[in-house]
Amino acid sequence: MRDQSMDWSEVEIHTINEAVEPVANVLTEHGASGVSIEDVADFFKEREDRFGEIYELAREDYPEDGVIIKAYFLKTSEFIQQIPALEKAVQHLATFDIPLGDLKFQVNDVSDEEWATAWKKYYHPVQVTEQITIVPSWESYTPSEHEIIIELDPGLAFGTGTHPTTQLCIRELATQLKGGETILDVGTGSGVLSIVSAKLGAETVLATDLDEVAVRAAAENIALNNTENVVTVKQNDLLKGIEEEADVIVANILAEVIVLFPEDVRRLLKPNGLFIASGIIKDKEEFVKEALVKAGLEIIATKQQGDWIAIISKQGGN
Repeated sequence: MRDQSMDWSEVEIHTINEAVEPVANVLTEHGASGVSIEDVADFFKEREDRFGEIYELAREDYPEDGVIIKAYFLKTSEFIQQIPALEKAVQHLATFDIPLGDLKFQVNDVSDEEWATAWKKYYHPVQVTEQITIVPSWESYTPSEHEIIIELDPGLAFGTGTHPTTQLCIRELATQLKGGETILDVGTGSGVLSIVSAKLGAETVLATDLDEVAVRAAAENIALNNTENVVTVKQNDLLKGIEEEADVIVANILAEVIVLFPEDVRRLLKPNGLFIASGIIKDKEEFVKEALVKAGLEIIATKQQGDWIAIISKQGGN
C-alpha cells in the first residue's frame, strides 16, 4: 500500500489519436505509475456493432478535440530533473513520422487520492467480441453464459483492451486459437493478450517485455486471472535468446519495433504458424509488410479498426 503522504505529479499531454500508443509507451518507459486516455473520438464515434464500452459516456469527461493522455509519477527530485528529457522524448516521436498534432505538454501536482482514482472513471468493462469482455478489477460484472471475463488493473502498464490495436489482436486470437497452442506474446504490457490466449485454451504462453514495470504488472494480472499455470512472464528484449517454437506469435507494439525482429519470428514459428502484428498506424502498413515479406513470411490477412492495422502473416509449411 502506498504511503498516503506521498506527492504525485500528473503529466498531461494533448495530442491526436494516432499518437496515443507511442506517447503512452514513452510515458511508461520513463516510469509512469498509471496512464489514462481521454479521446473525444470515443464519445462521438458510432459503433459498427454492439461491441464496445458497456456504459454511457459523458461529454464533459472528454476534451474539445484530440486526445489528452495523463500519466502519474511519484514527485521526486529525480522525476523533476527528468521532465525536460521526458518532453523531448515525446517530441522526438515526430522523427519516426508519428503525427503529434498540436502537441501540448504540461505537468500538474495532484494529491495521492487523485492519483489513485483519476484514471478509473475512464476505464469500464469493454466487450471486445461476443465471447470476450475485459473488466476492471475493481468493478462488479455479471457475465452471461459462456462469456470469457478478463480482469485487469491497468494502473501500471499500457494495455487495457480499450485501444483498437489491442482489440484487433484479441479478435484475431479468438478466431485463430482452437486449443493446445504454444504462444509467444512479445511486448506483453499488462499481459492482456497472454491472458486471453490462456482463456482461449492455449497450452503454454510465454509473455515478454523489456520494461520491468510491465513485467510486474503482467504477472499481477496473470495471477488475478488464475492463468499462471499456463502463462510465464519474463523480462526480455523482443525475441532475443528465445528458443521455444510457437504456433502463434503476437506483438502489439509500434511498427518501428515490429520491423526489428521478423527474422526471429520466422525462426521460431512452427510450419504454418501465424504472426499477429498490431500497433501499426495505417501509414506504416506497407513499411511493415515489406519487412515481413523480406524475412520470408507470407502475408495472409490485414485487419483494420479506425486508423490502426493488424497484419497476419504465416510461416511457410516446409
